[in-house]
Amino acid sequence: MDLVIVESPAKAKTIQKYLGAGYEVAASYGHVRDLPVKGGGLAIDVKKGFLPKYVIPEDKEKRVDELKKLVKKADKVYLATDPDREGEAIAWHLAQIFSLPENEPTRVTFNEITKSGVSAGMEAPRTIDMDLVNAQQGRRLLDRIVGYKLSPFVASKIRRGLSAGRVQSIAVRMIVDREEQIRAFVPQEYWSLDAKLANSGKKLFIASFAGDETGKVKLKDKPQTDKYLERLDGAEYTVRSVKKGTRKKSPAPPFTTSTLQQEASAKLGFQSQRTMRVAQELYEGVNLHGQGSTGLITYMRTDSLRISQEALEGAAAFIRAEYGGKYVPSKPRVFRSRSGAQDGHEAIRPTNPARSPESIKTSLSADQLKLYTLIWKRFIASQMAECVQNTIKAEICAAKPEDAAGKYVLFNASGYDVKFDGFTKLYVLPQGDDEGGKMLPPLTEGERVKCRELLPAQHFTEPPARYTEATLIKALEENGIGRPSTYASIMSTIQKRGYVTRQSKALSPTEAGEVSTRLLKERFPKIVDTKFTAGMERELDDIALGKESYPNMLQGFYGDFMDTLAKAKADMKDVKILLEEDKTDQVCELCGKPMIIKHGRFGRFLSCSAYPECSNAKPIKPPRVETGVPCPKCGGMLLQRTSKKGRVFFGCENWKPRNEGCDFVTWNEPLPGEVCPECGKALFFQKKGSLALCLNEGCGYAEKRAKETKTKKRA
Repeated sequence: MDLVIVESPAKAKTIQKYLGAGYEVAASYGHVRDLPVKGGGLAIDVKKGFLPKYVIPEDKEKRVDELKKLVKKADKVYLATDPDREGEAIAWHLAQIFSLPENEPTRVTFNEITKSGVSAGMEAPRTIDMDLVNAQQGRRLLDRIVGYKLSPFVASKIRRGLSAGRVQSIAVRMIVDREEQIRAFVPQEYWSLDAKLANSGKKLFIASFAGDETGKVKLKDKPQTDKYLERLDGAEYTVRSVKKGTRKKSPAPPFTTSTLQQEASAKLGFQSQRTMRVAQELYEGVNLHGQGSTGLITYMRTDSLRISQEALEGAAAFIRAEYGGKYVPSKPRVFRSRSGAQDGHEAIRPTNPARSPESIKTSLSADQLKLYTLIWKRFIASQMAECVQNTIKAEICAAKPEDAAGKYVLFNASGYDVKFDGFTKLYVLPQGDDEGGKMLPPLTEGERVKCRELLPAQHFTEPPARYTEATLIKALEENGIGRPSTYASIMSTIQKRGYVTRQSKALSPTEAGEVSTRLLKERFPKIVDTKFTAGMERELDDIALGKESYPNMLQGFYGDFMDTLAKAKADMKDVKILLEEDKTDQVCELCGKPMIIKHGRFGRFLSCSAYPECSNAKPIKPPRVETGVPCPKCGGMLLQRTSKKGRVFFGCENWKPRNEGCDFVTWNEPLPGEVCPECGKALFFQKKGSLALCLNEGCGYAEKRAKETKTKKRA
């Protein structure tokens, strides 16, 4: 029997269905070997050509042993991890652990988890591509060096727990820079002037001020606008020209990883990690009623816009059958990938164009249905005919009878309607300008129109908008920073580490994000320089193409980086940057210096700012939250408290360590104003069983209580 190893059990289940008897498909559950997380230091031998010291993580040892037993029994082993650099590296690590011959064709890849996709992959086994492996190793080691060398420095100068990263720090800098632009922005006043007009048939339309006989004019302030209002007082309005035409709008290309994350954010409100998690599920396989586990989309980490001939033909056949031949373009639409794209895979598309979301919705979760619908519609629309619109543009001149010849004020009016909806029958473009327009009423050149109202309005220019996850990913991609597989983790990391907060969809820097960015800009300008980081990405691409070796790339980076780090450490030997949010108004009772908040292994605590001269430290007392309910044991006030894991519990205010006071504590929530009918002590609500309980020792009163009753009482 042949063994096929993939990363995930869901993927294994789908592939097993297609391969059938004669194969066993097993999952590695992701990475099986990596640089050590704890206790291993840098784990890179810099003097020996940046030789990494890989280990099998403790939580993977059992799984690796199980796989070894399967490998020993197998006639042949195939490594079918994901078809990207990271998947190639996982395959190489598996081959190293199992001592598989490097010159044997053990590597297979599946662009889509379908019967045809799996068959095509199994029919074309190859050797492991060491150029791809080395590109992934180069990225991993580069990020390790930056993280392990730079993070301790940042943490020591600002706050414990802070870190720095080759790509995450660039992302944070972009958010900080945008925030500085917003703060520095000075609004500029401008005005608009619209005219509400009526044609000879008394049909109303709006025309906008465009200029006068001198050419285009921008209204900057009220005095300038008032002058034009004076010129228009008593003016007659005449249609100077009418231009009619048609315009065609082409559909957007199918999704890449970046555009999928952007559109899922804009249309579905999904964060990047949520998008990629659901996309992974759709790729690996979903259990369809009557069909079993089935891969629904192609591989979701891609920057390519390429589409297979089979998919193009399938899309055309579906469009013709569903919408009619006029919705099929004369030839399949082909899109060009952006410059610098790896182009290793197809664009993200449904594995079967004829499998509409409606036909499988009962088999999908809510998130799966939303994302599959988005992917399916975008792909099918990309192969539909153009939208054709009728357009009209009119110029209206306004002049008083007594005005000198050639003097006038010019207004423009435009509109359109849809002549043929084309792809917009299925998919509305992100900018939303294809949903249909409003045509102007019939107008003819020389026609007099009536002005019903002039509408002047004051406006002010707006500062640049804060980044959202979608716009930040777009900016990173445009600057050549990061790759499709990294965007979701970058978005997650910068928020989890406390550099950025997310309000609604907007990303704002925290004080820690701004201070750490300022430190890196001053001391490590290359680390947060977009051009330098983009250059490193191109070097990694060259490694994947076999044009460069990762030890050479790392050597070129390492020396200058370590010199910069050594200088920063020397220059800032006695410098400690204190964040405003870590300052307090408390004074050390031992030396009189201010107390500050520090962050330790077990959370926040108060420490004397004169440390190490004064070593006074104490825990931060949580705010007192009274419940208004007396303790059933001693009569003291019950307080709401929070455990180390964040769970709410209730304890007596007279509690002291080492059982020196009242030891009453409970997870059950007290019910203010309610007392036990048997002993008169407080009652508590127990969620399990929905009970109102008396916790007075020896009483034991309990009453079945509806959940809504407890909620009503608490309100």
